Amino acid sequence: MACGSKVPATTAAEGRFGPEEIRREVAGSEVLKQSFVGFALYDPELDQMVVAHNADKYFVPASNTKLFTFYATLKMLGDSIPALKYVSRGDSLIFWGTGDPTFTHMDLKNTLAYDFLKNRPVKKLYYIDAPFASTPFATNWGWDDYNYYYQPERNVFPIHGNVMKFYKEEGSPFTTTPSYFKKNIVVDTAESRSKDAFVRAWRSNHVSYHPRYASGKYSTEVPFITSPEMVVTLLADTLQREVELLKAAVPDGGKVFYGLPTDTVLKRMLHVSDNLMAEQLMALNSGTLSDTLSVERAIKYVKENYLADLPDEPVWVDGSGLSSMNMFTPRSIIALLQKLMQERPKERLLPMLAVGGRPGTFRNIYQAEVPFVFGKSGTLAHVHNQSGFIMTKSGKLLLYSFMNNNYKVSTSAIRNEMVRIMTEVHNRY
Repeated sequence: MACGSKVPATTAAEGRFGPEEIRREVAGSEVLKQSFVGFALYDPELDQMVVAHNADKYFVPASNTKLFTFYATLKMLGDSIPALKYVSRGDSLIFWGTGDPTFTHMDLKNTLAYDFLKNRPVKKLYYIDAPFASTPFATNWGWDDYNYYYQPERNVFPIHGNVMKFYKEEGSPFTTTPSYFKKNIVVDTAESRSKDAFVRAWRSNHVSYHPRYASGKYSTEVPFITSPEMVVTLLADTLQREVELLKAAVPDGGKVFYGLPTDTVLKRMLHVSDNLMAEQLMALNSGTLSDTLSVERAIKYVKENYLADLPDEPVWVDGSGLSSMNMFTPRSIIALLQKLMQERPKERLLPMLAVGGRPGTFRNIYQAEVPFVFGKSGTLAHVHNQSGFIMTKSGKLLLYSFMNNNYKVSTSAIRNEMVRIMTEVHNRY
């Protein structure tokens, strides 16, 4: 061997890790042996599937569904989010929602539409509830998740992310945002069945506060029940000016007020797996087809016009993946990832996704000085998946979809096994 040349340590120490070895690791895993496992690994440079294990079988994707919402939004929306529509009539402004989820959002700190309404030099603001063909909860969402941050209701004009936020520092009383809901809170010293500090009533926005479960520093979000009346009430409360609900049809000739860059909202959705963002993006997408917003109409349009060439027709019912009725195959997810590569160069595409070891849903896995995994996780009860892109030490960019359904072991065990196998792919393929 010439002086100074080196054999890569992983190759010398561990040997080949090619398609057969990867297939054996997936199919023969002791951790995954009682799971229903699907795996697809694709090399775009060779234009061929490297490994396919149950890649043609349908799996519940959970939040891997957001990759489809991501693609749909790239195809259907422009560079900026339509924040609201409006017409001016004399000394009044009449406005209605487009589905934009970012109005006074507590994390995105978006004030564009707020400032537009707050500072508009008119005497009166009138809100019209635009037609919405979707329901607040999508088909097969868990009704008993209504109290949790990850399942806010869908509507045409989200405000504050459609959640109440409760926050306290150690030794201090809690704060409520929006403050309007503070009057709805009643202290309850009884034991909380769910062990949650803040429990909203099933059919109202009244909240029971159980202090014993909020010791020390504490923060949580609880969705509120939406309605046109609630939208108007919260708008008036936050804008500090009168807003009236106008029960009328949406006027013709409405102008569009644009808000945040679309990429900003997409990145937020993908990095933290924001369910409301995903649902409302599909509602926004439907607004390019009709004045009546409908998540289902947008899904149908995307399937027929952009996804008809997938290997297996998606069973796609919501934007976020909260429904266990969604079903995709690993090879169709690979085909979707290929389509995403056609829409964006990798330098712009990969940072949009969750990144290994960086803030977001991949922050605690694939930790390395140089990130090598970019993708989307998806978790429901007995469901845990990952799909995305992996960069190998040999310089290859591969596409992968690793899906696990119907397992009894802990989700962390499934996650760790996927990470182990994919890290081996990174190191040795």
